[in-house]
Amino acid sequence: MKKKKRQRQKIMILLGLVMILGAFMFSLKQLTTPIFRYITQSETTQPVSREEFVKTLAPHAKELQEGYGILPSIILGQAILESDWGQSELASKYNNLFGIKAYGNQKKIKLDTQEFVNEQWITIKGDFRVYDSWEASMDDHTLLFVNGVTWNPQKYEAVLTASNYQEAAEALQAAGYATDPTYAAKIKAVIEENALYQYD
Repeated sequence: MKKKKRQRQKIMILLGLVMILGAFMFSLKQLTTPIFRYITQSETTQPVSREEFVKTLAPHAKELQEGYGILPSIILGQAILESDWGQSELASKYNNLFGIKAYGNQKKIKLDTQEFVNEQWITIKGDFRVYDSWEASMDDHTLLFVNGVTWNPQKYEAVLTASNYQEAAEALQAAGYATDPTYAAKIKAVIEENALYQYD
């Protein structure tokens, strides 16, 4: 009887150790999960704080500045304004931070959007790009400025050559990035209220 009791105790101890090891490995995996993936993938439902949002995007915005010349404050300001700090359906579910439209066979989702037409706001259905991550959305946004559109490759050239965020914001509106007649003012306000110019 004593021998069987000892065997049971050994089995219980072994099971306990296995459970502790399993819990430790799970915790380790959670701690080592890259923060960028955690807050950018479409399966994420937990809201991201405003500070986290900017801190997540800022490093890649700096990389895009080094590669293409676009001001990080413009990237961040547009991302905030267009995606409501990453909380819009388009940004949180489909990783589209900038309201970029889809054409042809590009992966897309149809959603309601507000457009300013004939001096009034109207709601229409629009096809929007779907991305695998916020970083991919930032890349595509920058390449739109670099390559322009098929009918006008220089459409956003003034945005890239602007010497400061004020000029870049005005160039965005002049190029027709958005139909909102106060778009430039809104971009500048977001940049100034959140001191995004510090990243330029």
